[in-house]
Amino acid sequence: MSERRAAAVGAVVVVALLLAAAVAGPTAVSARPANEIPVQSVAADEQPQRPTSETWDTVPSVSVPLTSAPSGVPNASDTSVESVRVQSAQTDERLYLRLSWADGTADRNASSPRAFLDAAAVQVPVNTSVRPPISMGSTRNLVNVWYWSADGETEELLAGGPGSTTEFDQAAVETTARYDDGRWTVVMSRPLDSDAANRTSFAVDNNVDVAFAVWNGSEMERSGRKSVSEWYYFPFGPGPQGPPYESILWAVAGLAIVGVALVTIEAVRKN
Repeated sequence: MSERRAAAVGAVVVVALLLAAAVAGPTAVSARPANEIPVQSVAADEQPQRPTSETWDTVPSVSVPLTSAPSGVPNASDTSVESVRVQSAQTDERLYLRLSWADGTADRNASSPRAFLDAAAVQVPVNTSVRPPISMGSTRNLVNVWYWSADGETEELLAGGPGSTTEFDQAAVETTARYDDGRWTVVMSRPLDSDAANRTSFAVDNNVDVAFAVWNGSEMERSGRKSVSEWYYFPFGPGPQGPPYESILWAVAGLAIVGVALVTIEAVRKN
């Protein structure tokens, strides 16, 4: 085989490899980092506040593992909910979180002394640029807690450590819930921005930490006896997954492919 032909064959192989990389590359670049809860833009008229809205069919979900929380409550390590499926969406004005988890019974009534409610909570830091202690924050790094219980009550709380919760005078969090076929589905929403003191703003250019908790009332879970997650985050900040990075990467790859293709064509022609 002549040197020219060998060079041409080698160039063709390079082109094939680059084309393969171009096909597989976007998947690798767009792969979601660990502990990220993607936030998808949706239209307000798609009614994302409804747990059964079809808009949630197109929103990516993350299965968040749960474990028992460290607590001095009796049998605190004996919890039953092992994971919660989380989806997040935003309109121009509001952030929506859809939580879904398996539960064999809908515990909506706590009228007797031994009855407890199903419940769920979301925790976000007040200062979104610093990660607080996950157990209800600290006095130096407060957290907001959105708490829903199956009797229909929703509370928006401020905490600076375990046992320090206080309720906001006027809650900004709205919740809708549905129980069907052994699963709870709860949608919590709140305005993205807030000028209220100690209320988390999501109108930021940095990632925002978020954690989750679930209680199963029929298993006598309450207070510190609950299933909790580690910290996850909303990708509101810039990062390697952002559009500028991808645009530059694929522009360079495209130019490289075109250049190698031209060299290959010229080498084959001359041969």
